[in-house]
Amino acid sequence: MFDSLADKLQATLSEVRGRGTLTEEDVNAAMREIRLALLEADVNFQVVKSFTNAVKERALGADVIGQLNPGQQVVKIVSDELTELMGGAAGDLAFAPRPPTVILMAGLQGSGKTTATGKLARWLRVERGSSVAVAACDVQRPAAVEQLVKVGAQAGVDVYEQGVDKDPVAIASWARERAVAEGKDVLIVDTAGRLHVDQELMQELAEIKRAVNPMDVLLVVDAMTGQDAVNVAEEFGSAVDFDGVIMTKLDGDARGGAALSVKAITGKPIVFASTGEKLDQFERFHPDRMAQRILGMGDVMTLIEKAEAMHSADQAAELERKLRKREFDLDDFLEQLRQVRRMGPLQSLLGMIPGIGKELRDVKVDERDFDRIQAIILSMTPQERRHPELIKGSRRLRIARGSGTNVQAVKALLKQFDQTRKIMRQVAQGRMPDLGALMRQAGGR
Repeated sequence: MFDSLADKLQATLSEVRGRGTLTEEDVNAAMREIRLALLEADVNFQVVKSFTNAVKERALGADVIGQLNPGQQVVKIVSDELTELMGGAAGDLAFAPRPPTVILMAGLQGSGKTTATGKLARWLRVERGSSVAVAACDVQRPAAVEQLVKVGAQAGVDVYEQGVDKDPVAIASWARERAVAEGKDVLIVDTAGRLHVDQELMQELAEIKRAVNPMDVLLVVDAMTGQDAVNVAEEFGSAVDFDGVIMTKLDGDARGGAALSVKAITGKPIVFASTGEKLDQFERFHPDRMAQRILGMGDVMTLIEKAEAMHSADQAAELERKLRKREFDLDDFLEQLRQVRRMGPLQSLLGMIPGIGKELRDVKVDERDFDRIQAIILSMTPQERRHPELIKGSRRLRIARGSGTNVQAVKALLKQFDQTRKIMRQVAQGRMPDLGALMRQAGGR
C-alpha cells in the first residue's frame, strides 16, 4: 500500500536528512517535491496545500533552521503532520453502557460493505471477546443475504435474516429485539448500498438509524477509487451523519489519496482498514503507524501485536527455553512457520520491519514455499524431526519422494532450518541478528 507515494516521499526526505544544514531554499525545494508526490497520489488539492503549508511553517521555524541535525527534524515534522492529517489518535468504537451495542454499516454497492461487516464481526469476537450478531438488512442486492450468511458463518457469528421480501426497517427492529433477548454484546446492521448516493438510499438509511439507535454509523469506502471515495464520504456526511470510516482494499491502493484526504475533508476518522481478502486481514487504523510505514520507518507496534496474538506467554517462554537449551527442532520450526503464516501475507510483514521494508519490498516470497516445507517436514519420521543431523543419503531420497520434491529441496530446507535456529538463538540471547540477510535469503536473493 502507498508504494508510489512512499517511494517519492522517502527519496525527497532522504536528501533532506543527509544535509548537515538546511536553508529556506532547501525547505522550499523539498516542499515542491512533497506537494507533487501528494498530488500524484490523488490527495485532495486543498488538503495538499494545507499540509505543505503546515510542514513548511514548522520547518522554517527557529527550532530547525541552523540546528545541528535539521534534516532529521524535518522528517519528524512530516511524520507528525501526516499523522495529524490522517486523524491523529487512532479512532475507536463507542460501546453502549447496556448491551447490545448497535453498529450501522453504510456504503455504496461494490465498496466491500458486506465483507467488511463480516470482518468487523470477527474482529469484535476475536479481539474483544464480544458475542456478536449481524442483521441482514440489504434486501436490494441479489444474493446479498446469502453472502452475509456465508461470511457470518466464516466469522463465527450469528446472522439474523428474514429473506428479501420484508421491509429492511422492520428487519432491523426485529434483529435488535432478538439481540436483546439473546444477550448479544454487539449487533452489526448491514444495510443496502446503491450505485451512487441517492435520496432513496439516504431515506432508508435514516429510517433504519432511527429504528435501531446505533452507537456508531460506519461508512465503508473503497480506497482503490481514490478521490471518488472521499467525494462519497462527503456526500454521505451531508445527508446522514456518520461516525467513522472503514477503508477497504487499502492493500491494493498504491497511491493513498483516499486515506490521506478523508479525515481532512469529512472530519471523520478512519477507524478500521481492510488489508486483504481474508477475514482476518482487518485491523484498527493507527495514523501514526501508517505515517511511519509511508516514510519507511516500519511499523514495529503492529508487528509485535500480530506476534503476541499468535503466542501465549507460556508458549513464548517454552520457545525461549528450547532455544537456550538447543532443543529447537523441525517440529518447532514448522509450528513457527505456521504462526508466521497466520499473521498475514509475508510480503506485507516485510514492510513493518524498520530500515529494511523498502529494501525488501521487491523480494518475492512464494507463499507456496510454506506448503512445500510442510510436506518435506511431515515426510520425516519423528526421530528425524528431532535430530535433523541424521538426515543423509537414503533418508533424503525417501523424504524427497514422500513430499513430492527432490533431494536438493530437502538439503535446502535443512540448511535454512540450521540458519534460522542460529538466528533465533541470537535473539533469545539478546543479540540483534542480520534480519536483512535473513529475508533476502528467504526470498532467494
